[in-house]
Amino acid sequence: MCQNQHHTQASCREGPAASQARCHPGSFGPLRQSPKNRLGPSGEEEEEAGLELGEDVLFCYEVLPGQPALTEVTQCRTDSKAHGIAQVPKLALDVVSCEVGRILQLTDSAIVPVSYTVPRKSTQEFHEDLFPRSAGNIPAASARAWWAGDDSQVQRVSLHPAHRPSRAAFTSTCIPGLPPESRAPDTPRTEDQTEDLGSSSAGSGLSSPTSSLTSPSSAAASLSATSGFVSSPSQRSLQSILGPSSSFRHIQGTVLPRGTHITNLKGLNLTTPGECDGFSANRRRVAVPLLSAGGQVAVLELSKPGRLPDASLPTIENGAPISDLCWDPFDPERLAIAGEDARIRLWRLPPEGLQKSLLEPEAVLQGHTEKIYSIKFHPLAADLLASSSYDLSVRIWDLRSGRQALLLSGHGDQIFSLAWSPEGRRLATACKDGRVRVYEPRQSSQPRQPGLSGSPSSLLSHSERQLSLYQAESLADGPLVRLSLDVSPSTLIPFYDADTGVVFLTGKGDTRVFVYEIIPEAPFFLECNSFFSSEPHKGFQFLPKSECDVREVEVARALRLRQSAIEPIAFRVPRVKKEFFQDDLYPATEVWWEPALSAAAWLRGSDGQHRKISLQPKAMTPVSQAPKDVPSRKYVPSSVYLEEKSDEQKKEELLNAMVAKLGNREDPLPQDSFEGVDEAEWAKYLAQIVLVGMQVVGRAFARALRQEFAASQAAAGARGTSAGSQSAAASSISGISLQEAQRILNVSTLNPEEIQKNFEHLFKVNDKSVGGSFYLQSKVVRAKERLDDELRIQPQEEREAERKPDT
Repeated sequence: MCQNQHHTQASCREGPAASQARCHPGSFGPLRQSPKNRLGPSGEEEEEAGLELGEDVLFCYEVLPGQPALTEVTQCRTDSKAHGIAQVPKLALDVVSCEVGRILQLTDSAIVPVSYTVPRKSTQEFHEDLFPRSAGNIPAASARAWWAGDDSQVQRVSLHPAHRPSRAAFTSTCIPGLPPESRAPDTPRTEDQTEDLGSSSAGSGLSSPTSSLTSPSSAAASLSATSGFVSSPSQRSLQSILGPSSSFRHIQGTVLPRGTHITNLKGLNLTTPGECDGFSANRRRVAVPLLSAGGQVAVLELSKPGRLPDASLPTIENGAPISDLCWDPFDPERLAIAGEDARIRLWRLPPEGLQKSLLEPEAVLQGHTEKIYSIKFHPLAADLLASSSYDLSVRIWDLRSGRQALLLSGHGDQIFSLAWSPEGRRLATACKDGRVRVYEPRQSSQPRQPGLSGSPSSLLSHSERQLSLYQAESLADGPLVRLSLDVSPSTLIPFYDADTGVVFLTGKGDTRVFVYEIIPEAPFFLECNSFFSSEPHKGFQFLPKSECDVREVEVARALRLRQSAIEPIAFRVPRVKKEFFQDDLYPATEVWWEPALSAAAWLRGSDGQHRKISLQPKAMTPVSQAPKDVPSRKYVPSSVYLEEKSDEQKKEELLNAMVAKLGNREDPLPQDSFEGVDEAEWAKYLAQIVLVGMQVVGRAFARALRQEFAASQAAAGARGTSAGSQSAAASSISGISLQEAQRILNVSTLNPEEIQKNFEHLFKVNDKSVGGSFYLQSKVVRAKERLDDELRIQPQEEREAERKPDT
């Protein structure tokens, strides 16, 4: 059986067949199983796999000592044509699942594992016949000894998981400068140790993948140092076997219940620029532009969801059409609004919310000469705001004084968007000329390096939207990776979660939210489940991490703006042990709603850093500290199926099992200890289970009664010959003897109360829904009927026995 492990199954033909080579101009790459994995009566046999390069069929042959020397075992057709194949060592195979071989296929864009598995009834135990002792990973001789004529063989080790020896600390002597304790493969390396190892290898003149500037690992080290992306140990272990895998790949976006929605929105302004979010939200409020003269903005309280009144709402009267708006991340009551009149107005809301319309702003920022396009607050420093305009300039404002602090130039065309770096030292812009520029505003008013020519998704002639990842230190080298997502005229607006490395992308008018995890190694982007909606949204805003419900494994929460409503969306990762805090998904998060430094300190050259807090509730235990579950055996060993038992042995085991269940009368039922399924999921399928069960229980139970009656009627007749005439007749009719009925119900005397009590218990514990069977229940019913007959017959026989002496 051959299974392509990236969700592609190939039909494989097993059994001996004549080996025929196909004529093909491509070269043929053979791989031999080493050590030999199958023993035959005439000696050792081998398996060999081969693939014609450029083809999509993988052949597997068995090498025999006699004739025919090659016997075809399987043919596995793969999805893509191969450019090469390699074999995984035997020590890396999943022997418990009967995996006897694994091949890595090199295709145009991926390395695909192909697993060879031998079908067995039990895949939870080690099969000695499939896995003899194999060569270990410790060399038998050194290079000097081999030159001297030493032909020692590598020591063979057992592949049994319980008997497999621990990995020895072997490191080639060709790598100098490593202390013995750092060479042990079982010792985990930190990021710093990895960099030290790469530098020492490069210094020794050895060719190493970590010393190559074009290798993914070197790019990962640089990307990790500059961008803060860090891969977890679980990602590195998976990458070594199956490639990188995201912990968020099964993320699910869920619209929260309607009671949390804000509905009956009217007169929304949908003419804001495509790169603008369309609305703005913080932890307490959401600001929505309205389509009216003078640029009105409605401010809604998130703590008061529900249907809005039909009457007009109090608004902010901006005085000019709105191009962008943004809440101050450090002041939840200050809102900045950019207008088409080249002015930025700062509005102060009362703590209790907007009770009446605001007419006068707190401050007005003037300096741009043309329409303002976008505005962004500084991520760390308070009272700093950046703005871009059609006058091709970027200005940084000091809100304390209400004046321009810095002016950035160097653009030759319209500025589409701008963004601060997470640490707040740099500012990046995307321009209509297809160039990305990175500034260090406190150092120079010009970009750090010439802009990189590219093709932003909004400028492609065929409206193809792309996702690119650049290294800020070397923009001229081009993107590390570029993905083509879809074709759409709207511009993708990203939201990046620095805690988890997950980026969410969507545009106004879209029905899909793309989700990717960014990692420091190739392929850099790991695709996760996307969120789909039936109706296009007009905007998408993410809330602070503190608003997430960690008890429901919620890693992000957003607000979706629709035509007439605002809906909260929860992005959750499915987990079984939700009663534990998922500390692998929730690292300490930055308190980015508090400033790290003042505007004056930042302008003087200081850099700050947000403090971090844990999202773990006090009453929850981290999942990393949860007790380990003892794995239960799900499959019965094959030896049980092969063992032959007589009818008497089977009947004896049946009676013993029923008596044992009777002895555990007070024990909880199996369903009382079921775990891992939510109550909502039980309710979902309960109706279906009841309907189907009612249809089959009656027929199955009646069929079991008839089978049991036919199987035991003859034996009961023979056992009842020594009893009274009426008792023997009852045994013949019911098909079960009195002695057997007493053993089944575990009664020694004919006590009606004890018989009824034991019958009810045995009938309940042998119900099919708790692991029993209809056959066992039919036995209990027949035994109860036989004992009831005996209770009725016994007084009659006693009266007949009393009349016999009189006659």
